[in-house]
Formats: sequence, C-alpha cells, structure tokens
Amino acid sequence: MADYHDDLRLAHALADAADAATMARFRALDLQVETKPDMTPVSEADRAAEELIRAGLQKERPADAILGEEYGVEGSGPRRWVIDPIDGTKNYVRGVPVWATLIALMEEGEDGFQPVVGVVSAPALGRRWWAAKGLGAFSGADPESGTRIGVSRVASLADASFAYSSLSGWEERGRLDAFLDLTRACWRTRAYGDFWPYMMVAEGTVDLCAEPELSLWDMAAVAVVVQEAGGSYTGLDGRPGPHGGNAAASNGLLHEELLGYLGHEGTPGA
Repeated sequence: MADYHDDLRLAHALADAADAATMARFRALDLQVETKPDMTPVSEADRAAEELIRAGLQKERPADAILGEEYGVEGSGPRRWVIDPIDGTKNYVRGVPVWATLIALMEEGEDGFQPVVGVVSAPALGRRWWAAKGLGAFSGADPESGTRIGVSRVASLADASFAYSSLSGWEERGRLDAFLDLTRACWRTRAYGDFWPYMMVAEGTVDLCAEPELSLWDMAAVAVVVQEAGGSYTGLDGRPGPHGGNAAASNGLLHEELLGYLGHEGTPGA
C-alpha cells in the first residue's frame, strides 16, 4: 500500500497557509467580492488562498497536476491535487463562520481518479478534519492533537439525524417530494450546509447527508474523510466516490435506504 504520510503533512502545511490568509480577511469591512458567470460569489480571499496552495504545490510537487475552483486545471498525470479554497463562500462573505478550505490528492487507478488524501480546515470554527487512504480519519485543532473519528452505528432511519444544504436544489431537479419523504422518515433534520454535514457523518454526530449538485472540488476531500471514518460516500446513483455531480454520504448502515429515497430522477419543476 502506498504511504501517504508525506502528502498528508504537505496538505496540512498548505491548509495552515490558507487559514492564515482567509482568517486575515474574514469579516473585513473592505473585503472585495465579485459575482462569477455562474452567479456564485468569489472573494479576494478565495483567490489568494488558492494562489498560496498552488504555489506550495508547484514547489513541493511539481510533477503533480492541480485542479482548483478558481483557476482550473494545470498539468496532467496520475496524481492530481483538487482545491476548494473556500467551501462556503456565501457564508464567508456574510461573516458566518461555517466555511472551510478543502485540499485533496487524487490518484489514478482501475476505477479512474479517486481521492487518497483529504484535509478539511475550518479555522473560524477552530476545527480541522483529515484522512489518508489506509490511515484512518482524524479531527482536531491541528495534526498534533488529532483524535481518530468514526461513523455512528445508527441502523434505523427513525433514529437517524439527516443533514442537508437547502430545499431549492432538490425542487429544481424534481426530487423535492422524495427528499421531504426522507426527512419525515428520519428522527431529526438540520440544514448545516457545505462541508460540515460530511464531517459530522465522519465523526458520528450526523448519520446521513446528501446534496443534489456539486463539483469535484466540493467533494474530493470530504469523500476520503467519510470513507476512512468507515462511512459510505457515493453519488445519488450509487457510484462510489466524488464523480457523480451530487453526493450521498452515510454511516454505511443507512446508505441503501438513503439512495432508495433520493437516487431516482424526478420531473424538473414538478
């Protein structure tokens, strides 16, 4: 099995640099924010954090490819770093502390590119989660004080806590009725949003979560953390990994039921 300790250490160092940059501008009154062509916001901090991470990777891993939300693809080969400099930009620009830098390493294998290292750093919450293939998943303020984490053992939807981001995406894809049916079947539902529900699944405080539309940089880092914590991470079609353009994550025991509710396309606008 490959040894990912050095790659994980590098990802932590890159996250440290990004955290310093993003926290320096968090809640700044003169923060510059623009609207991208897809009508989502981007701040100067998003761009600065990605630039820092890219510069670090170009120095330490010059042979590896890089895919980032703000600056696209650079390079090629069997190893690819995937970056979301600020997952939760809408929260960031409004001063809500639920946002994180996501850094993942993906390697090419028989099933295509799959994440093997992931760091999810949420400095405004004082939390960080990380994992590497075969090494387990951990959480803490920093890598020196991390605690191994694992998913829950809840085996019934009636006892399960379900997390999501919003209702509108499910409605737009004709899946709102199925989504609401799932919420009614669960013990508790909360809209935490962005990276956080996946980390809650990984540490066992939430049992399942799902989102109807995502990009690879939203998913690569969180997927390996969930999987190394003992959970399941697939697309809504059940395909393993972060490639489906949407996501379903669970403690594994509830995954088939989760997909049973949300894994079928509805009629958009219905």
